[in-house]
Amino acid sequence: MVPVELDVTSAVPRGLRIGAALAWRFLVVIAALYVIVYVVGYLAVVVVPLSIALLLAALMAPGVGRLVRARVPRGLAVGIVMIAGIAFIGGLLTFVIIQFTSGLPALQQQVGDSLDQIKRWLIEGPLHLQQTQIQDFINNAVEFIKQNQSTITDSALTTAGTVGEILTGLILTLFILIFFLSGGEQIWSFLVRGVPREVRDRVDTAGRRGFASLVSYVRATAAVAVVDGVGIGIGLWIVGVPLVIPLATLVFLGAFIPIIGAVVTGAVAVLVALVTNGFVTALIVLAIVIGVMQLESHVLQPLLLGRAVKLHPLAVVLAIAAGLVVAGIAGALLSVPLLAVLNAGIRSLVHEHRPLDPESVDVLDKASAHPNDTPPPKQS
Repeated sequence: MVPVELDVTSAVPRGLRIGAALAWRFLVVIAALYVIVYVVGYLAVVVVPLSIALLLAALMAPGVGRLVRARVPRGLAVGIVMIAGIAFIGGLLTFVIIQFTSGLPALQQQVGDSLDQIKRWLIEGPLHLQQTQIQDFINNAVEFIKQNQSTITDSALTTAGTVGEILTGLILTLFILIFFLSGGEQIWSFLVRGVPREVRDRVDTAGRRGFASLVSYVRATAAVAVVDGVGIGIGLWIVGVPLVIPLATLVFLGAFIPIIGAVVTGAVAVLVALVTNGFVTALIVLAIVIGVMQLESHVLQPLLLGRAVKLHPLAVVLAIAAGLVVAGIAGALLSVPLLAVLNAGIRSLVHEHRPLDPESVDVLDKASAHPNDTPPPKQS
């Protein structure tokens, strides 16, 4: 009797075959993403300055474009915008440092008075602690610092090394930014040449729409950051909290990390108000921070960011959380712009039925961030 060969594939249930096919493809995709994240992390010294330079290019490109349209040579336009930007940032930092230095003695005095009030409350309040208990706590804290002096010293040296890396990154960022502003079009055209010819125009258009989305995102985020910084700064000034300018600047910078940045910097403002002016002032500052955040989340972000990049708030939160886990503060800062670029580019590749000529896509026009979703005409 001739044995019958059994077709093993046909013996496996169809649902299991489909599940296995999906499973190994999913594992391959996850492995590829892991390799990409690992390589990006390994090259973070280059990738982070490159990404920040791209963000700054999206912020400064409209200014360069206006000067070029006014018949200013592109090289001169780039120089003017770069010098103006550096002067603005340098002047702002100088002003913040001066304000912080001048307000530091008063801050120290207020902190000392607040600590004395806390000490009196611990002794005379409901806790009824004794002077010896408080002094023992202070002595234990000092002894802990002495015992861990080597660790603190090593952390200081690590911080000094980090400062050196930051300065190197800033120089590299400025160097890359100059080339992005002066020859970004040529750089992109060179990169697109590596794409197969039959899909080159579609990829070119998608990339331009992605950068247009990045320009819109940076504009909207800068507007939201200004409103956050000015609103909370005015509130701090009204209630008499010291270091108004440094705190408002911190809020402005923190607003570039959506949702999380405003929460963290607002908490710092509340903490400073608590330490310097007391519990009631801290509650007032907390109310001001919550009010500004409500204005941001319910008015500014839907009106500005929603129209600019069309990202769901849940997608923004998840992107920030993933970026924070993968790359820390830099990941939280860059995750949402990356998501905006990918969203615009993928929507252009998938949904654009009538792709335009890439040269006709104006990356400085916010309307260019959204693809032409008009369906193709039906065949008669």
